[in-house]
Amino acid sequence: MVRMRVAFFGGTFDPIHRGHLRLAAAAADAFALDRVFFAPVGQQPLKSEGSIASFEDRLAMISLAIASDDLPASNLQPPTCNFLVSNLDAPHPDGTPNYTVDTLAALVLEYPTASLFVLTGADSFLDLRRWRSPDRLLALAEWIVVNRPEFPLTEAQLAPLALTPVQRSRVHLLTSVHEDVSATELRRRLHVGDPCPGLLPPTVAAYIQSHHLYL
Repeated sequence: MVRMRVAFFGGTFDPIHRGHLRLAAAAADAFALDRVFFAPVGQQPLKSEGSIASFEDRLAMISLAIASDDLPASNLQPPTCNFLVSNLDAPHPDGTPNYTVDTLAALVLEYPTASLFVLTGADSFLDLRRWRSPDRLLALAEWIVVNRPEFPLTEAQLAPLALTPVQRSRVHLLTSVHEDVSATELRRRLHVGDPCPGLLPPTVAAYIQSHHLYL
């Protein structure tokens, strides 16, 4: 029996941009993923500042971005992989932070027979020991770490994480894509009326304009 390969792609997505789509597509292609769940986070525990757009707006923008006719023209999304939006990381009613370990545990319950992956950036992964229950995180899922080709991660950089051989075998580096798109810079440009052509899917740009976001 072939196990489904499911990836969790979390983050603020404030806003989602074409770089996110290209990273997810590259990971899907490199690791034969069947599904990639884009899951905007309600409240990040390691960041004091909150998101600019509401959770509902970020969820809506992701839904628009992953629509089949809104993907990059180069057809980067493998036809065998489904991009899906998820509210697994929705804000908690009491305002407490969202912890990835809890989200992954919920995803395991939903897909008990699947192989689970987490898609994340190198900077975030190098901070893993500050996350809640890092060893359980490494046990719950394999990790696809997006690694900039011009600044590749080294074993020396990974050393402070004190990964066991088994844990290290579950960490995979993705170096086949480079997208230097800053959400902070996008928000700055959107604030002054720049629609950021080529960086935002057209339907996302239209949503931002019609809902007066980032102004």
